[in-house]
Amino acid sequence: MKNRIDQLFSVKKNNILNIYCTAGFPKLHSTMEVMEALQQSGADIIELGIPYSDPIADGPVIQQSNMQALQNGMSIPFLFEQLKDVRGKIKVPVILMGYLNPVLQYGIEKFCAAAALAGIDGIILPDLPMHEFETEYQQHFKKHGLKFIFLITPETSEARIRQIDKLGSGFMYAVSASSTTGSDAAINEAEQQAYFKKLQHMNLVNPMLAGFGIKDKKTFDAACTFTRGAIIGSAYIHAIKDTADIGHTTKDFIINVKG
Repeated sequence: MKNRIDQLFSVKKNNILNIYCTAGFPKLHSTMEVMEALQQSGADIIELGIPYSDPIADGPVIQQSNMQALQNGMSIPFLFEQLKDVRGKIKVPVILMGYLNPVLQYGIEKFCAAAALAGIDGIILPDLPMHEFETEYQQHFKKHGLKFIFLITPETSEARIRQIDKLGSGFMYAVSASSTTGSDAAINEAEQQAYFKKLQHMNLVNPMLAGFGIKDKKTFDAACTFTRGAIIGSAYIHAIKDTADIGHTTKDFIINVKG
């Protein structure tokens, strides 16, 4: 079967909305409720964060959601238990985003096998070095049909971007500014525009989604001017943090983004 990420990019050419949520947040058993709400409200991709005690790429909002989820009792084994029937309800692509240390502790081949069994489409591990991925771990992701998505930043050299484009699959996660998630870097500033235009002119194989600092219709539309779509995390996590109605809050949030 064709990977759902590939299917999505083949039929939807622009304005792809990828929403990040932390597994086990705001409550331990919120994972499926949040995923269903995102799908029903129009998210094109669900990026499910595996909570970790030291999420280096993430800002305060997602860091706090990680801490809350860990305190709630979320773990990789528990997450896969929650996801065992996910494909009965969730039809959109689902990506797991996490950090290398917990995945290595779980066992990377075991992790890939469990992810594939749960119907996961792709993996993001921002602290997995490209060389280690290529020489040690790539085989496991390929064996289980999982896309591996790399992040690039405005500081990533052209040579490295091309190498990442060759190694990665699914899409390329183009970080809008050299900062953590939830930053206020304006994606329509001249510096960001020059960066995204450079990426456009490189004619890369993998499609691009923009991330970091995207939170509303203005920033989403700006990102979609240069890429196939955008990734929103911190703003959504903040929205559902204290809500009494995840479904209603999620619907309102996505309407505010898509217009």
